[in-house]
Amino acid sequence: MKELFIKRFQYYKELAEKTFDQVSEEQLFWKYNEESNSIATLAKHLSGNMLSRWTDFRTEDGEKPNRNRDAEFENDINSKAEMLTVWEKGWTVFFGALNQIKEENWNDTILIRGEQLSILDAVLRQFAHHPYHIGQIVYLGKMLTNTNWKTLSIAKNESEKFNSEKLKSLDSPEIQENSSPVCFAKSDEIRDDYKI
Repeated sequence: MKELFIKRFQYYKELAEKTFDQVSEEQLFWKYNEESNSIATLAKHLSGNMLSRWTDFRTEDGEKPNRNRDAEFENDINSKAEMLTVWEKGWTVFFGALNQIKEENWNDTILIRGEQLSILDAVLRQFAHHPYHIGQIVYLGKMLTNTNWKTLSIAKNESEKFNSEKLKSLDSPEIQENSSPVCFAKSDEIRDDYKI
């Protein structure tokens, strides 16, 4: 299960990084209004969250006393290089924590803000939090680059072509055209990538 989580989190990390690559340094710090967040601020918040939640996660509460969550939303990063350093710091701690988890530990209890959670529940909470903010990062990138945006998913009006090419690449006559990403069509058989 750990490998599946690592793979999925790596996917979302890369979505954000592909967005960082498409915007200018100036655009990383743009925000719509004072109530909004820039791409850099969202990256900073995600990092701060990971550092708090996953540093010594087995022995300390995931809401560290030295965390200043409100400061994570201050637009005070000064360069792309600084943003990437902050970004990587959080991910390094988080992936390090995931790598410490053994299959028999998923139901062990940890604390976040004094609330007891299983490790599995804490990881699932993180899995909801990351795509929420990374979706914001991608959306900001798409708006800022406008017609220069290079899609990170299936291009608009290209689903049929994508599905056809995907099925051809699998080179299996048994796979039906309406296969899902998780299961084969009209079958309970789960694809290898999603097996626990």
